[in-house]
Amino acid sequence: MRYLPHMDADRRAMLADIGVEHIDELFRDVPASALLKGPIGTLPNHATELEVERTLVRLAGRNTPASAVPFFIGCGAYKHHVPASVDHLIQRGEFLTSYTPYQPEIAQGTLQYLFEFQTQVARLTGMDVANASMYDGSTATTEAIFMARRITRRKKALISAGVHPHYVDVAKALAKVTGDELVVGTPELTTGKPGGDYEALLGQIDKTVSCVVVQNPNLFGHVADLTELAEACHANGALLVVVVTEVVSLGLMKSPGEMGADIVVGEGQSIGNGLNFGGPYLGLFACREKFVRQMPGRLCGETVDADGRRGYVLTLSTREQHIRREKATSNICTNSGLCALAFTIHLSLLGEAGLRQLAEFNHARAVQAAERLAKVPGVEVLNDAFFNEFTIRLSKPSRDVVRELGHRDILAGVALSRLYPTETALHDGVVLAVTETVTESDIEALAKGLEEVLSC
Repeated sequence: MRYLPHMDADRRAMLADIGVEHIDELFRDVPASALLKGPIGTLPNHATELEVERTLVRLAGRNTPASAVPFFIGCGAYKHHVPASVDHLIQRGEFLTSYTPYQPEIAQGTLQYLFEFQTQVARLTGMDVANASMYDGSTATTEAIFMARRITRRKKALISAGVHPHYVDVAKALAKVTGDELVVGTPELTTGKPGGDYEALLGQIDKTVSCVVVQNPNLFGHVADLTELAEACHANGALLVVVVTEVVSLGLMKSPGEMGADIVVGEGQSIGNGLNFGGPYLGLFACREKFVRQMPGRLCGETVDADGRRGYVLTLSTREQHIRREKATSNICTNSGLCALAFTIHLSLLGEAGLRQLAEFNHARAVQAAERLAKVPGVEVLNDAFFNEFTIRLSKPSRDVVRELGHRDILAGVALSRLYPTETALHDGVVLAVTETVTESDIEALAKGLEEVLSC
């Protein structure tokens, strides 16, 4: 609880200094009808610490913990198992700090793990260079669009219908300031390739386009080979930006860099960071080396000092904190450092073979779930290629079905009507995520639950 040191005499003195007699005079510009005169709702004016604690515990008890029930929710935030060793290690005194390295050379430990983080992200994405993390996947995607504009000197970006709509909303909000033109596709629940609109994108690429933004796997779980799209972009002087929201998929799938991507962005929450329903998250950003000077954020490098000892430095910082504001590529001012550290430690513990095994397990369990659900009357599995997420079409409005299953303690994915409230053609679709935390009994519970709800 906050300690408020001001006594009545202190308050009177402050009010006298600014020429008012009562604190209410500070709010004289607020209409009287908008001022609250009494208590807030049913909340008491005051309560003891014990009473507050009991109230909050009672309210928290109304939540359904993700680990307590069958859980199939994904769409950009995933429930993976994070070993206890990760949390233990990130809390060691050598690492745990809220400090942002503005004077980085005195924080060698911080710089070293950021260097390792960059190396891991570059290898995962198949790119030459990765920076020292961004806020989250959505802002990283927007930064990539702006970076493409700086490189190509064009303002028109094509965004696939399969990109997460929240990411698109963030890009639209910031584009109002920068003047970027965003052309966004409309998703469809096509059988085989839900949300896949690459053929349409190929027909739209011309000499006015700065970049094409695609998500792989896309929001609907569809997986695609992006090679042809990359070639079409390069033939027209545009860049291919690939968004990855489920970074575990890169343990099994061909990397975006191998398919010709120029910039790869994404969300790193799946590795090392728990599912916290709102953050913090961890943005990933990687690109070709020839574009490095247009990269937002900061880049850590390895060097040696005058005595030949290994050390780490900030080799490139194009943020406004380090260079003139008008020359900065971005005003991003943090790097989600602790999340990046958790990512680095978890991925180091997994190793290359461990990440592949984890990805294979995710895919195998997702295939098992899709095959089981395909046998449920009233359920149609739409994907023919997916990693650990896929879309199903239901014979009833999906939001009602998901809500009813929630009442039965089964969290059965994300109803598309939540993400696309105005796209009624999508409202019978549900996106399900199946990670290593889903058991065979969870899948059976979901299948049985769907059978019961859809047959009513």
